[in-house]
Formats: sequence, C-alpha cells, structure tokens
Amino acid sequence: MAKIVKKERPAGLYETFDRKVGKDKKTTHYCPGCSHGVVHKLIAEAMVDLKIQDRTIFISPVGCAVFAYYYMDAGNVQASHGRAPAVGTGLARSRPDSIVISYQGDGDLAAIGTSEIIHAANRGENITVIFINNAIYGMTGGQMAPTTMVDQKTLTSPYGRSVANDGYPIRMAEIIASLGAPVYVERTACTNSKNIMRTRKAIRKALTLQIDKKGFSFVEILSACPTNWKKTPAESIKWIQDVLEPYFKLGVFKDESATRQPMKREEPLTEPDAIFQALGLHQGKSAATQSRRRLPELRIKAAGFGGQGALTAGAMLAEAGMNEGLHASWIPSYGPEMRGGTANCSVILSDSPVGTPIVKNPDILIAMNGPSLDAFEADVVKDGLIIVNSSIVSRKVARTDVKTVYAPLTEMAANLGLKAVANSVAVGVLLGQKKLFSREQIREVLTTSLKKQATLETNLKAVDAGIAFSQGQ
Repeated sequence: MAKIVKKERPAGLYETFDRKVGKDKKTTHYCPGCSHGVVHKLIAEAMVDLKIQDRTIFISPVGCAVFAYYYMDAGNVQASHGRAPAVGTGLARSRPDSIVISYQGDGDLAAIGTSEIIHAANRGENITVIFINNAIYGMTGGQMAPTTMVDQKTLTSPYGRSVANDGYPIRMAEIIASLGAPVYVERTACTNSKNIMRTRKAIRKALTLQIDKKGFSFVEILSACPTNWKKTPAESIKWIQDVLEPYFKLGVFKDESATRQPMKREEPLTEPDAIFQALGLHQGKSAATQSRRRLPELRIKAAGFGGQGALTAGAMLAEAGMNEGLHASWIPSYGPEMRGGTANCSVILSDSPVGTPIVKNPDILIAMNGPSLDAFEADVVKDGLIIVNSSIVSRKVARTDVKTVYAPLTEMAANLGLKAVANSVAVGVLLGQKKLFSREQIREVLTTSLKKQATLETNLKAVDAGIAFSQGQ
C-alpha cells in the first residue's frame, strides 16, 4: 500500500492570511501559475529550518509581492518603489543580528531601483536579495520591463521590444557578479522540480552566508507570469525554458563562500565623547562631561534668498547647541539655484532627544527677505518671535500675537564693510532677545566653521552689533 504523505504549510507562513483583504483568508492573491507562491514557500521553509524566523525581516517594495506581509510570519517592512536595498542597509546596520531579505521584482530592482541595488551590492551589505525575473511589470498591467525579451509584446511594446528603441534585456545576475563585494550570485528558475530544488538550495545558501556575516548574496529566479504573458501556466513554463533560459543562463555566477571571511563593520558611534571627537568638536563640551543644560525644545526657522546666509545662521545655532551638550538638529531646504533662489532651514535645540528635525511651527522665525516672511509668518506659534530684515522687507508683520523685531540686518552688515555677515547680525539679534548662547560660545563656533578665517573678527563684530541692537529695543 502506497504511503500517503501530507505536506503541511510551513510554519514560516501564517496559518490564515488575516491581513489579506476580502473574505478568503486561506489562499494567496497570486494568479494561477505565478511563481511568487512557490518562492514564498521556499523562503518560509528556510526561515524555520535555519532557525532564523524570529530575527528575519522581510522587505517588500512595490510590485506583485508588495503584500508579502499577508503571508510571511516574520518581521515585515514595506519599502518605496526600488528602495528595498536602502531600507535593507539601514536594517542590517542598525540591527546587525537580524536576517534581512529584500524581495524584489524586475521592474522594481532593474528599473527604478538600479542605483540602489548596485551600490548596496558594491558595499557588500550583509543582506539577501531575492530577485524575481518574469520579464514584465506584473502588478501594473504588463508593461515592458528592463528584462523584457527582444520582440516580446507587452502593454507598452505592442509590436515587441525593439533593440533600436529599447536596448537589450538587462542581465542583473551578471552585473552584480562583476562587482567585487558580493559573496554569492546565482540564477535559478521555477520551471520543474529539479530547478525548484536548485532554487531552494540557492535561497538557503544565501541565507546561511548572511547568518555567517559573509556579506551580500543575490539569487535571481526566472518566474512565470501567465496572466500578463497571456499564456496558460503550462505554456508559461515552456516559454521560460525556450525563451528566457537561453538568454538568462542558469547557474552560479559568483561564489566566494569558501574563502570569504565574516565581515567586520565599524560599530556606529553612540557615546557622546566619541561622536564629538569624530565631528572635530572640542573635548569637554558633551553631555558626558558636564551637566546637561536645561532647555525645553526650541524650534527655529531661518529663511531668505540663497546667498544671504540663512542656512549658515541656522548651522551656527545648531553647532553652538551641540557644543553645550544639547540635542540639536539642522535640516536645510533650498532650490536648485546657487544664488537668488529661496532657502530655509529648520533648527531644533532641546535638552531631550529630537523626534523629527522638520520645523513646521517655529518658535522663532528669522526672515531675511519678504518672500520668507510671507511664507512662514502664519506658521509661527503664538507668543513666538519674528526677526525681520527691515533693510529689505518693507511690510510689517500682520500678526499681533507674536513679538516682532525689525532689524536692518543688511544695512548693519554693510556698515561693517561686508554685507555677507548679515546672517551673523541676525544671530546676534536673536541672542540679544533669547540669550541662548554667549559671544564666546558663538566665537568658538565661528572659529571651527568659517571657511574664510580672515572674516572671523568681522563676523564677531556683526554678532556684537546684533546683540547691541536687540538690547536697545
């Protein structure tokens, strides 16, 4: 009597797909004959057998596999289109004991994500990339992909892919293998039991190399897309064998697993002293060596034309805060113009960690020009402070629930012989109002940050002029 073998669903897959939209929680959303389900099962089995399920993070970007979190019983992160390797890099470096699987299709990896995958591979990030190559954009309706074959008809190549117009299909495994850092690169297929077993072995090898911290592994899998190919599942398998495999050769393109040593990356700096030393800041100024200054979160927006120094003014305040052991952030925003375009920056100073570096409702606004005042006046919090460059801005602040200081910043800078120090005058005006930092603390910042040290004394005079003006108000 023949023995009946019942293959259970691997523990790496959810028993029921409760996150899936709709009433059917037992079957996947993939089309009949699609290879995604097969690959999902192979990965799920590997996670369990290699005992890594509890530390695996599965990344799915845009594409048919975007809903992998319906199925994979592991950590899951959805990434923007093409950005899975960048997300994987962050995960692998911040959580080095995790197992990171970047699961991507050909439209995602070989088109919009080409730069991401090349540089992640070239850095040798300790992640595993599973690349599903079905020669077409699957989720969005069957458009031509970078891997679409010559003369293959798609939604956007109804007469077939043209070499003259579109070039040749991209062989990603060969490109990745040509880089120095990847440890293992193989192309397999999901066409028959023999090739599926090879795919199973390749996935397990890639994950084992990641467990051993030997770096970047890349497994490309030729997969069927019967719906968009307009073929039956059986016809799709034959098309892979007859058309795809002769061009996308199966096999191992790189394997340095026997000689590659485990990677030793530099640990991220976390101690304040080490961070300050790496930034070239003075010893003895971090929170570890002095009592942390008490300062509730202060949000500052400095804005003006490009070239007025609004960004530099913000950077001066942020660096002064860092030197005092405060948590500080500085984020610039500017247009493509080197001079004359709009520019602003967000600065946050606080005695506690900064949640987000973007300032939407500033406590303080430094408006170096009229458009900046127009753009940000309404955003300032009630009882906040607005410093207006009255040399340029002719109108008055409309609000009555904020304090306004009208300072002729540009004129004062010109009187010192250098209009470019108007931003330092603005910093002085702010210090005169809020007394955040002393003159010597700002001098320390200027000494280390000024590109032209010949202007140091002029900048200090500008700060002094701003403080004096502010105190006279």
